[in-house]
Amino acid sequence: MKTTVKNCLTLALAVSVSLAGAQTVRVGLAYDAGGKFDKSFNQSAYEGSQRAVKQLGVQVKDFEPSDPSQTIQGIRSFANEGFDLTIGVGFANNASISQVAKENPDLYFGLVDDVSPEKNVTSLTFSEQEGSYLVGYLAAMNSSTGVVGFVGGMDVPLIHKFEAGYTAGVMAANPKARVIAQYVGTTPDAWNNPGKAKEIAGSMRAKGADIIFAAAGASGNGVIDYVKQTQCVKAANLPSGVKFATDNFKAVKKSAAYTKACAGNTRPMFFIGVDSNQNYLGDFDKNPATMNHGLTSMTKRVDNAVFALIKAVKDDKFKGGQQIFGLKDGGVGYAVDQYNKALISSTQVAKVEGIKAQIISGKIKVPSK
Repeated sequence: MKTTVKNCLTLALAVSVSLAGAQTVRVGLAYDAGGKFDKSFNQSAYEGSQRAVKQLGVQVKDFEPSDPSQTIQGIRSFANEGFDLTIGVGFANNASISQVAKENPDLYFGLVDDVSPEKNVTSLTFSEQEGSYLVGYLAAMNSSTGVVGFVGGMDVPLIHKFEAGYTAGVMAANPKARVIAQYVGTTPDAWNNPGKAKEIAGSMRAKGADIIFAAAGASGNGVIDYVKQTQCVKAANLPSGVKFATDNFKAVKKSAAYTKACAGNTRPMFFIGVDSNQNYLGDFDKNPATMNHGLTSMTKRVDNAVFALIKAVKDDKFKGGQQIFGLKDGGVGYAVDQYNKALISSTQVAKVEGIKAQIISGKIKVPSK
């Protein structure tokens, strides 16, 4: 009898020790300028963290700096509380993440969109130029004027990757096309200035652009808003040397508002979304049966990368260093769904899938600057 009691005690001790060891993994997330719900980059990171909460049972606490100078305080507070993993979303967080990681070599850190020199940081980067090439190819195949726009947020090397890939894709599909590129600004405010992005979209339409790709964080909402207000390009307003060459969307059912605003010789305007699938934002009349104004979106799966990093920490498989997510592993891509399937034909999808395969195989080399 004594032996049985002793065994039970041993078992109870073992269980309590294992439960003590299985503490909930705590994750801190520090967002970039533009805010958590920017419908783009930050929101994708947030969604990846929430998937980890549901599927992995981790705890997530996040921090939205109202000023970039506050970021290091937020990151340091996660470390001071002993969080298992702290992720800085955006290249602007590199200095803060690297500094705090150096101060806390026993804790794990993640950085999205840049590379930290610290060994206890996993740097999650993406081949943005590859996904941008594909949406550029689609833009060129669907532009009625042969003029397309690119609105970048902050004028930095990261966004140059988007522009370079987009321009290369446009020119590959139509060597006679023209890409107009402009940036919102040179400071972090450029990620959160939809008014300026809207002005830029207006200047691009005046030059004949009918499709605009915005890689500008929350500023991109200004481009979407401009397309919503104008909806189309009018022949009477086209600049000298630009004329309508195609009418790909003639048979697509239009909304009553579109038909009224865009009577006569016109062609529809479209935006291309970024990071998250933003196609749904082009459903201006809340009726998916009528023409959508989001041609497609260049998806950058920050959510998948963030989820994978949290899972690695939970599974005790954390590895510092750079990880690159590209077309071959679904890190970037383009979106076709119920909102834009009437815009992009199966022939076009087949063509783009062929291009995608050539990029993955290395046959097509996409420039990054």
